[in-house]
Amino acid sequence: MSSFWSRILVSALGVPIVLWLVYLGGWSMFALAAAAALVALHELYWMTRTLRPVVLAGYLGALAALLGATLGGPAWALGGLFSTLALAFVFKGVSGTRQSTTVSVSLTALGAGWIGLGLAHAVLLRDLAEHGLLAAYTVLLAVWAGDAAAYLVGFLFGRHKLAPSVSPGKTWEGLVAGTAATIAVTFIALYKTGFLSIPESLVLGIVIAAAAPLGDLFESAVKRDMGVKDSGRLLGGHGGMLDRIDALLFSWVAAYYVIAAFGQV
Repeated sequence: MSSFWSRILVSALGVPIVLWLVYLGGWSMFALAAAAALVALHELYWMTRTLRPVVLAGYLGALAALLGATLGGPAWALGGLFSTLALAFVFKGVSGTRQSTTVSVSLTALGAGWIGLGLAHAVLLRDLAEHGLLAAYTVLLAVWAGDAAAYLVGFLFGRHKLAPSVSPGKTWEGLVAGTAATIAVTFIALYKTGFLSIPESLVLGIVIAAAAPLGDLFESAVKRDMGVKDSGRLLGGHGGMLDRIDALLFSWVAAYYVIAAFGQV
């Protein structure tokens, strides 16, 4: 099966499940985020295994951040995340590996913060008192629309490389198309809901449009450092779980704090 049709099949099967679990919210949302976090962390730590991350500490720290977000909000999520540092230091000492403690613990904390805290903000968005479902769906659909537009336009019309040393497949044409699609979807989803005003909806769309490709490029830089093309093969043409959620990890965090700045948290 070609990469294109593999992408279509995985999207057709996976998107309804994700939207349904997000719709249910609560512990269903926690379960979705926890599963995604564990798979994505496994992929990251496997890519970087030569640097000896403290895998168990990363898993526990990410789950603690998600549990904190579910039970108590952003302060608890941050507290759960910080447990990663103590756990990584203790487990590293017990394991007795020769890898530098600075490298090992730093990589462990990076994974828990990048993936665990990113997904924790998806939980925080879904838990907003009045418009949580709308906020969560808006970010998901805006990022997916931007990603699809960037992929198709870049594939068909892309001529100018965006960041060839980091991600050779991305083009400026794709970035422009993805940005326009992201802003349009955000605006259409929000402008008549009473949740955000028209200017606020546009600002949120612009912020998501900036955060999503940065998240994508960040993961591409990590993969380039480790000499791999995809984080995994779990999702066929989409690559691994981390390949699928990289843009969302930055977007959820950015969207949450923009919405908070508008007084909606």
